Amino acid sequence: MSRVNLVVVGSINVDLTATVDRLPGPGETVGGGILHRTPGGKGANQAVAAARLGADVRMVGAVGDDGDGAWSLQRLADAGVDTTDVMVSANPTGTALIGVDRDGENQIIVCTGANGDVSLGGARIEADDTVLTQLEIDLEVVVQLAERRPGYLVVNAAPARHLPQAVVDRVDLFIVNETEYALLPELAAARRVAVTYGGDGAAIVERGVEVARVPAVRVDVVNTVGAGDAFCAALVLALRTGASDEEALRVACAVGAAAVTHPDSQPPLQPLAYYR
Repeated sequence: MSRVNLVVVGSINVDLTATVDRLPGPGETVGGGILHRTPGGKGANQAVAAARLGADVRMVGAVGDDGDGAWSLQRLADAGVDTTDVMVSANPTGTALIGVDRDGENQIIVCTGANGDVSLGGARIEADDTVLTQLEIDLEVVVQLAERRPGYLVVNAAPARHLPQAVVDRVDLFIVNETEYALLPELAAARRVAVTYGGDGAAIVERGVEVARVPAVRVDVVNTVGAGDAFCAALVLALRTGASDEEALRVACAVGAAAVTHPDSQPPLQPLAYYR
């Protein structure tokens, strides 16, 4: 398999995760939680997953000039991600507050911090690079990617935010879950959209017409937080190395299933060929 040159433009967070028997309702306090502190952020999660799956990955993002920022950069580098284009901001490193219940379901509050300062600036993005971005950063950065950068552009439209028509028209592939797809009717006109359906698998839709679908891989769920990010990385790499739509979806679902069996948002993964 040829290696993919992937540039991930996105968020870098520290995840503070409380594992509890059940998630609280509005105004409710639930005790008995166990706290975990791990590296996260959709951008960083996708970059780490892609590197572990076998891509050459560069990260464009921002962290604070603090201990969390230094730790996040080290964890990215340890996974094989090139962090040269990650800027150090005067704002604190982003933080996600996450609750996870016994079934692996989660609630997440994201504190943007330095992620609000992400800029393309002098980032090295070449014409033959594949670019993957998300919506945990300023939407203007995504607009600039669509307007100014050549090459294959993938947008994981999460969290769901309405997108300018110029972005919808330019992007080669959107990746969303079924809730995000319902919240973004403009994607019905998009060139290609991969939609995940949790336990019901995933599909690829072209201009509103489904062209491929695969079932989910059944596993015992520990934590779903990093599953979507692992799926995104795997799908992009599979498609960019010549897999058919159906094969790419199967590989991505297998990688996503492997991710939910681990408590971290950046789980250990095998090279992509292992999941084929």
